[in-house]
Amino acid sequence: MLTPVFDATVRDDVLQLSRPETRWLSTGHAGGESRGPVAYNVSVPEGWDEMDVDGYVERRLDAAGFDEKGPTLLTGVSMRHARRARLGPVEVVATAGVSNPAALPVADSAHSTAHSRTDDPPAGTVNVFVGTTRDLAAGALANLVAVAAEAKTATLLAQTGFPGTTTDAIIAACDPAGETTLYSGSATEVGAATRACVRDALCASLESRYSAADGNELPDSVEDAKYGVVTDERAAVSQILTDENDGEAL
Repeated sequence: MLTPVFDATVRDDVLQLSRPETRWLSTGHAGGESRGPVAYNVSVPEGWDEMDVDGYVERRLDAAGFDEKGPTLLTGVSMRHARRARLGPVEVVATAGVSNPAALPVADSAHSTAHSRTDDPPAGTVNVFVGTTRDLAAGALANLVAVAAEAKTATLLAQTGFPGTTTDAIIAACDPAGETTLYSGSATEVGAATRACVRDALCASLESRYSAADGNELPDSVEDAKYGVVTDERAAVSQILTDENDGEAL
């Protein structure tokens, strides 16, 4: 069995993922690039509406006995549904809930009367942590977020019919002491492993979260979900090449 990329500790429904001197890139609250030994996934109670997110996170970490600060994601999903998947130089840790789906109709006839609130609490949320033992170039680390998001979307569409939720977030991580790697696209070892790990970790988390024993059911539509949005507006589309700019300037 492969050694995990992250050491994982759960206390008081807070998951700490640790690896020394890790480079992190977070799309979540107070996200961006950082460097340090830890990152967190924090489960929040139903109806959570805390406005001081920084203060809330600090209190939860302190209560759980975690002294180190690091990038943090929030979710309405309990950490008992967290799952990890390892393949090659990559590990993914995921929690998945879809009580707040975000649908994106493509067909012209697609329409929904579902509400369009954007301030729903993280009642479900799909959080993905993807880490590699490689030392990724700056562009490769950023692209790892895109690869993970693509795999998340494909998996959720197949399993739930929704591409995501209103509050999904991803944290990508790499090891500065690892083998230098310039690219992380789907055809690379890192990218291919990421796709497989995201798929398998998400499927396992969904199975846990929506098992008959847990009493939760996947919503059949946005209208059936407790929270959710449908983006059914249409943008204005125009061509770039016109008579005025057709020529050597392009």
